[in-house]
Order: sequence, then C-alpha cells, then structure tokens
Amino acid sequence: MWSFVTRHTGPVKHILATGRHYSTRFGYANSRCLVFSGFGQPEKVLKLHSYSIPPPYDDIINVRFIASPINPADINQIEGVYPERPEFTLGLGTGEKSAVPGNEGLVEIISCGSKVNPSIRPGQWAIMSGPNFGTWRTYAQAKESNLIMIPDKEGISPIQAATVSVNPSTAYRMLKDFAGLGPGDYFVQNAANSGVGRSAIQIGRLWGLKSINVVRDRPGIDKLKEDLKSLGGTEVITETEAKDRRYIAKITGGQPIKLAMNCVGGESATNLTRILGHNGHLVTYGAMSRLPLLVPASALIFRNIHCHGFWISQWSKENEASKSQMIGDILGWIRDGKLKDAPYEATKWSEDTKLEELIEPVKRGISEYSGRKGVFIMEYN
Repeated sequence: MWSFVTRHTGPVKHILATGRHYSTRFGYANSRCLVFSGFGQPEKVLKLHSYSIPPPYDDIINVRFIASPINPADINQIEGVYPERPEFTLGLGTGEKSAVPGNEGLVEIISCGSKVNPSIRPGQWAIMSGPNFGTWRTYAQAKESNLIMIPDKEGISPIQAATVSVNPSTAYRMLKDFAGLGPGDYFVQNAANSGVGRSAIQIGRLWGLKSINVVRDRPGIDKLKEDLKSLGGTEVITETEAKDRRYIAKITGGQPIKLAMNCVGGESATNLTRILGHNGHLVTYGAMSRLPLLVPASALIFRNIHCHGFWISQWSKENEASKSQMIGDILGWIRDGKLKDAPYEATKWSEDTKLEELIEPVKRGISEYSGRKGVFIMEYN
C-alpha cells in the first residue's frame, strides 16, 4: 500500500512527478477524483470516482494535479454552507450530476491542444486562477483562463506552489489594501498561528510593519510564542492578555494600532476592536468560532472604527492582473527564503488510495484546529 498519512514541518522535496503519464494506447488518461452529488457532511456525501480524460484539442490543456490543499472553504462547500457552489455536471460520467470539491491546487501541464498559446508547454507548473475548478482529483482538462502559469519553479516546492493562492494571498491583500499601512505601523491579528496569520507576520516584516499576534491560551504557549516571534512577530500574546488595553499600550508605547485582522469572531473580535486606534480598520476574513461579530457602539461612535469583510475568492475574480503580480511577489519571497511554509499534514494519493484514507484528513479539517494545513499529494507510477 503506497498511501499513508504523514506530518511534515518543511517542504516536500520531490514527492511527485517524474513518473509516466498514465493513459491508454488511444491517449486517454484515467482520472481518480472525489465527488459529491448533494450537500452534507463529507464522510457521508463524498465518493471516489474514476473517469476518462480524452486527448486535448483546440484550446484545451490536459493537466495532472501535483498537490491539492484542503481548506475550510472546501469543506463548507461540501456542507452547502459556503456562498459559492460548484457546478454539478454529468460530464464526469457519474450516474447523477456531481461536482469535484477543492478550490486550490498545483498542476503540471501534460499536453495541449493545437490552439493553446505555444508558450504553454508540457512539464510546466500552474495554479488555479480562481475558485470552483475542482482540485481533489488526479487529472483534468483546463483552459488557459483557468490557470496562472509558474514560469520558474526553481527553488519552490510543490506544497509551496499549491498553497500560495489562499493563505499568503489573503494576508498580502489585507495588509496592502486596508488602513494605509506604512513602515513602522502596527497591526494586530487573532488566529496568528494559522496559515494566514503566519504569512501576515512574515509579509508584515518584509514591509517594515510591526505586529501583535493573538493566539489561544494553551499548554506550551511559550514555545508557540517563540516560534511566531522567530518569523518576525513583534509580540505574541494570548486571548486573555489581549483584553488588557494597558498591557497593549505598554507593548506599542502608546502608538495607535491601525489594522486588526479577524478570523475568529465572538469575544476575540470584540477584543481587537477595543485595542484599535482612532480611525482603525477591523477586517474580518473568517469566523472560526462560529460566533457573531460584536462591535461595541462606542468603538464606532467615539473612535470611528471602520469594519470590513474580505474574501480572497471575490477579490481574485475582480483583479486577475493584480493577482498574477501578487503571486509573483509571494513566490519570489519563497524562492529567496524570505517566506516560510506554515506547518502542514500531507496525505499521499496514489492509484491504490482508498476512499476512507482521503476522507480522514477532510474530517480532521472539520473536527480540530491544529495550525496544520491538510494537503493531498499525488503520486504516479
């Protein structure tokens, strides 16, 4: 059995992909994918399905997936509680209309139709240009508009490329697009140990920003604080410490905090609004606690706090050119060793992998928050 689950704290060196392209003598590839035909808990609605991918023609590009992350949004889509829903189709060869979950992924170009841009060649890497492609599968057909090409994969691991378009991109945009931050300014964030949080610490450091990073009270908190400070965090505090405005003022020397990034909601978000400076901006991009966002009226009336929401999927749809430039910046930092990976848990996916082995990391993504990102890593014979 090739398939197993393993935990990693660094990049996968080269798990992939030097194997041969699996196809019939007529040029058809066999794609294995997770599918669902109705909304519900993943372990109840996900099925493992195989279907044939024909040779490409005209503007069609055949790709094989190298790595496909498991994001909370993917799980929410399966449950039917996410604003965007994938297209259900009979084109997968299922008995009823089905969809492939997964919004983020890294592919390798396998072959191209005759009308595809000649600059796109087999062996190149690409990531998905937007959501709802369906990335939890081994092979697929795409168009150039579905892909953002990675012109230089030297110095970038499959995991790093596969996970670039959600977590680091979300951090990049919030730091850049809200509050007019400049070198020396402070921002504060909760869920600082998350993938977005770790990216924000490092991108903020690169831009000369100072950060206060809030994490849950837990055993071993000193080790976690050291870890986040090693990434460039100015200060790391617990949710309990975040309630003390005088303690925060001591950290900042009275300098106002201009931006608060909220992924939790509930009391944690309320605490962020209380320590924001006058005219500060609260940006909410998640709701891990599943509790309402409560903003004191005094923060709005007397300190003119501005509240925003941010959704990277919507931003990506509206800013295709800017997204490509941003992805180039982030990959450049990764290549130069200036942006480190968030911890992740890799599940290998081969021709022998069973349904229950693929569902297990998806279930863990629902049941616990560990600071590790789940990623499917595809293996080919």
